[in-house]
Amino acid sequence: MKNKTTWYVALFLLVCTALSAQKKVGTKSGNITFEASMPSFEEVEAINENVSAILNMETGEFASLALIKGFRFKRALMEEHFNENYMESHTYPKAVFKGSIDGFISEALSSSEQRFVVIGKMTIHGIEKEISIPIYVTRLEEGIQLTTKFTLLPEDFGIEIPSVVSNKIADEVVVEAHYILK
Repeated sequence: MKNKTTWYVALFLLVCTALSAQKKVGTKSGNITFEASMPSFEEVEAINENVSAILNMETGEFASLALIKGFRFKRALMEEHFNENYMESHTYPKAVFKGSIDGFISEALSSSEQRFVVIGKMTIHGIEKEISIPIYVTRLEEGIQLTTKFTLLPEDFGIEIPSVVSNKIADEVVVEAHYILK
């Protein structure tokens, strides 16, 4: 009898773990691109394809983490300046967003893209800022797809652009993020 009880307890714990794991979906291979190019000057664009993200399917809570050194530029020198002079990635190694998707109901998701607003706090360069941005959510066979496009101001996060290159870098940085959460 004791053996049977142990087996039932183990089965119950396994089922509970499986059910609770289904409440959250995530990825470690999301991507974020940003562009801060100015016309007639060299392209200022980078991509990070190893961005982590997690979504609580019950509450709509969403979090994303990008390592600053994970951003790749076409030119190595630009990447070096980005990490050492602008982002100071040795001191501020990551960018983090934590928030909630307003009005999120997982049961209502479909293969048609739905627009929501995600509200939360973005931390970049050691500075936390409240933001509210559009996010598009689609249920796919391979998981939940989230995409967004928004602008950030480097000055809002204490990122100083030296005057010698300020006319070559846009005042607003266009950020795009894409995740498929499983």
